[in-house]
Amino acid sequence: KEFQIMIVKMIQNLEIKMETQINSLETRIEKMRERFNKDLEEIKKSQYIMNNAMNEIKNTLEATNSRITEAEDRISELEDRMVEINESKRKKEKRIKRNEDNLRDLQDNVKPSNIRIIGVPEEEDKNEDHEKILEEIIIENFPKTGKEIATQVQETQRVPNRINPRHILIKLTKIKHKEQIVKAAREKQQITHKGMPIRITVDLSIETLQARGNGRTY
Repeated sequence: KEFQIMIVKMIQNLEIKMETQINSLETRIEKMRERFNKDLEEIKKSQYIMNNAMNEIKNTLEATNSRITEAEDRISELEDRMVEINESKRKKEKRIKRNEDNLRDLQDNVKPSNIRIIGVPEEEDKNEDHEKILEEIIIENFPKTGKEIATQVQETQRVPNRINPRHILIKLTKIKHKEQIVKAAREKQQITHKGMPIRITVDLSIETLQARGNGRTY
């Protein structure tokens, strides 16, 4: 009988111990479940934040790509416009050049009896008038032409203001006198005044002289 009582107590103690262990295990499992759920919520929250960040980055990239495309299109339009402007400028410059040439031709054609003497220092004007200078040049370089041509001067002046020494512009009374002087100057080639080299040309505009080369004698 005592043995039976002992066995019963042992069984009771074992049941109590097992129940205690089961309760402890259940408690641990519950805590683990709570921790797992908490970790899962944090993971979901982090994933949500990451997805939002990825969407923002994607939207930013799309907006940037759109702006880049717009900028490229704008640059292409500006380049096309620049080509048009340059072409328009080229045509305008060509038209201006043509008009300048036509104007220069008109200016040259209305000066049929004029000649230019180039290279005579302006200090000479203090001692001699232009008719006297022309007479000295004729006598010094082509005396056969006749110094009386120097008496056929209608008007003289120094031109233009932007060069030094200024050219001596001489307007003769007749075209034939101009042609005589120019022909003689062309044949002699090297013209001098008091031993110093000068040039005699028909009265062309400064632009025409520069275009032809200011060193030539006409």
